[in-house]
Order: sequence, then C-alpha cells, then structure tokens
Amino acid sequence: MVVRRRTATRRRSNSVKVAAPLSTCTKVEQRSVIRFLSNERVKPIEIYRRMKVQYGDACLSLQQVHERTRKFMNSISSVTDSPRPGQAHPVVTPEGIAAVEAIVKENRRVTANEIARNEDYIEK
Repeated sequence: MVVRRRTATRRRSNSVKVAAPLSTCTKVEQRSVIRFLSNERVKPIEIYRRMKVQYGDACLSLQQVHERTRKFMNSISSVTDSPRPGQAHPVVTPEGIAAVEAIVKENRRVTANEIARNEDYIEK
C-alpha cells in the first residue's frame, strides 16, 4: 500500500502593489504626462480621459490639458510654471546675510520693517 502525503501549496496573490497613489501627484508630473502623450499625437480629450481615470479628482481640468497640449505643440517644452510679472524675485547674497546678522546682533528686538529700512541692507 502506497501512502501519499499532501504537500502544502501556496496560492499566489493576484493583487498589484502600487508605489504611490496617483491622487497625490503634482501638477508638474501631470504636465509631464501631457507632454509625453501630446508628443505621440494623442488628442487632448483622450489625454484628459486617460488622466481622469488615473488621477481622479486630482486631475487637471480639460481646459488645462488643452492649454498645455497647445503649448507643447508650439515647442514650449518646460513643464514648470514660468515666472509671472510683478512676482517677487528673492535675492540672497552673503553680504545681505552678514548685514542682517550685524543688525540683529546690535539689537535683538529689531523688527523686520526696521531691517528693511536700513540702508546698509538695501542693495542699489
């Protein structure tokens, strides 16, 4: 008489692990997708439909997809925002840092407005 032993078999899971949920993507990442698909001559409405499935409520609007597709087709390749007129351009120099540190060491209760009014700090 032959006795057969049952061997334990493991079932493999069919679940797919996702690295990060797409609902947390940034605008720059979505613009990169638009740039890629528009380079493959996919129509903006199709790009929007595909992105809406993946990104859900975090997806850019159809108007933004159309606008970005048009920009990419007109050889604008940057996916980041361009600086707007009137927007502040912060300038930090070692001389400015040293001047502010000197003012603060002189008077610890100095306000930001008083520092800004100081002529040594303002570069002309």
